[in-house]
Amino acid sequence: MPSPSPSLAGDPVLVALGAAIRRARKARGLSQESLAQESSLERAYMSSVERGLQNPSVYKLVQLARVLGLPLSELIADAGL
Repeated sequence: MPSPSPSLAGDPVLVALGAAIRRARKARGLSQESLAQESSLERAYMSSVERGLQNPSVYKLVQLARVLGLPLSELIADAGL
């Protein structure tokens, strides 16, 4: 399992972003495993992102948004950021 981003793990911004990713994933009927695989990420990392324990790079967020079929701006807006 990947190590959390220690200084930011659990930060409200990351928790909100992870929750938005989870909502979008579930709305599309995707498992964590399939979203991770299609985004070229590890499933354990995907789990950590959804729980707000990782600070994903912009590139990784773009990959996730692309697989989810929505603009990154929509994902950010859904997180309330």
